[in-house]
Amino acid sequence: MSSTDAVTFWDGVHAARPARDNPSPNVRLTEVVTGLPPGDALDLGCGNGGDTLWLARAGWRVTAADISAVAVGRLTALARTHGVHDRVTAVRIDLRTSFPPGTFDLVSAHYLHTPYDLDRSAVLRAAAHALRPGGRLLVVDHGSTAPWSWNQDPGARFPDPTEVAAGIGLDPAVWSVERADAPRRTATGPDGGTAEVTDHVLLVRRAREGQDTAAAVRKSRISRTTRPGASSMRK
Repeated sequence: MSSTDAVTFWDGVHAARPARDNPSPNVRLTEVVTGLPPGDALDLGCGNGGDTLWLARAGWRVTAADISAVAVGRLTALARTHGVHDRVTAVRIDLRTSFPPGTFDLVSAHYLHTPYDLDRSAVLRAAAHALRPGGRLLVVDHGSTAPWSWNQDPGARFPDPTEVAAGIGLDPAVWSVERADAPRRTATGPDGGTAEVTDHVLLVRRAREGQDTAAAVRKSRISRTTRPGASSMRK
């Protein structure tokens, strides 16, 4: 399927959803990021902009990327309305062919699912490599199907966070998994309806230079020596 098809699809998805004056951030973002010192963040698949606006209000400088021009246009207008336009750069980008330039203290990828061809592992690997030392990559995927999801395939499979981490294939001497779980929550859909859903949460941290890297190397060696015959998961 072509890039034009993907753009048309996602523009249609966002255009069909009512624009919100103050979209809410994703709960997994707020629970992970609250308390971290603000820096530079990348919001991959920014959607309605709730995460970007929350980060900007908290003092982060945010690059917000989405394939949909509708989503990018709405977020640009919202950032100006909320007085955070000086901390938000919204860009339309197709992650199948390019990746936002720069390095970041946080990369957030919430529900980066699509019916179109996308090498997610390659995108998330690029995101991890875009982290500065000490930076974090937060990947939150669907672990169940919500009633309002565009994907209502009853046979849909949701890889768990350990599978996602293994697929990225990061060197454990440089990147470590800080969180990999599947919490449940009550979610609110675009029409105001609610449903219980499962999130698959993966939080990866890039080691700081020096001591953290050495500690990660020791941890990797210990893991290999204490589990003879077992192949360690690449993180």
